[in-house]
Amino acid sequence: MTTLRMAAVAAEFGRDLEEDFEIAERLIKEAREEGVRLLALPEACLGGYLLSLDDCAELDEGPPALALDGPEIRRLASLAGEMTVVAGYCEAAGDTRYNSVVCVTGDGVLGNHRKVHQPLSEDASYASGDRFHAFDTPVGRIGMMICYDKAFPESARALALDGAEIGVCVSAWPGSRTNAAASLGEDRWKRRFDLFDRARALENQIVWLSANQAGTFGSLRFVGSAKVVDPGGEILADTGVAAGVAVAELDVVQALETARRSMGHLRDRRPETYDLSTGAATA
Repeated sequence: MTTLRMAAVAAEFGRDLEEDFEIAERLIKEAREEGVRLLALPEACLGGYLLSLDDCAELDEGPPALALDGPEIRRLASLAGEMTVVAGYCEAAGDTRYNSVVCVTGDGVLGNHRKVHQPLSEDASYASGDRFHAFDTPVGRIGMMICYDKAFPESARALALDGAEIGVCVSAWPGSRTNAAASLGEDRWKRRFDLFDRARALENQIVWLSANQAGTFGSLRFVGSAKVVDPGGEILADTGVAAGVAVAELDVVQALETARRSMGHLRDRRPETYDLSTGAATA
């Protein structure tokens, strides 16, 4: 049996990039000391998220835009060393900005994903990505997504069909903007966050890591709730709404084999029945 010790972070990150790197370095060091081999940091952990999701992008210069092959991502890779680390950042591609997540080891970049689905006014600050793909890493085949991406079943399904054994979703998921609960633990957006995590793991029978921002930034109050979910949709570790690190250990290959042995959700698909263009699903 080969087990993988993995962790998802709920932590507060802001605009000060140097301070963000100090937080990331501390979290990576602590995870390394605990034997963690796969660590997921939140969306926008390098440079912070947006101050608001309302139509006020002109009031916020936004996070610093970093090149995928630039010194900041190389610095992150150096911090990762032998670990596999996933982290969100604002990606500069020429004059275009993307809300992106990168996966690195000390050897460099293993994978990069640009957020496809953009909530509310996020498209005023970022361009949209156009694909989902899995890639191989020292800890297994991984697929990444960002925050609102997980609200769409097709996102995780595309990764699972591309062979992802572990789905990693990094978020800056806030509490409800209207009728906010006094306690984040009772917040309806927090419940949705948790439901999406469990559903995406269960329906695809993959391991799921969910990292999220914690604390507040601008007008946003984040729900934390970083977690590790097994292929049966059961939560193995969870930070709750506070900042923290959810750590779990699992034999990923064995867990996938066990979950898929009787009812294999990917194996038992009937793609020909899902094509609306054939009229098969019309009333």
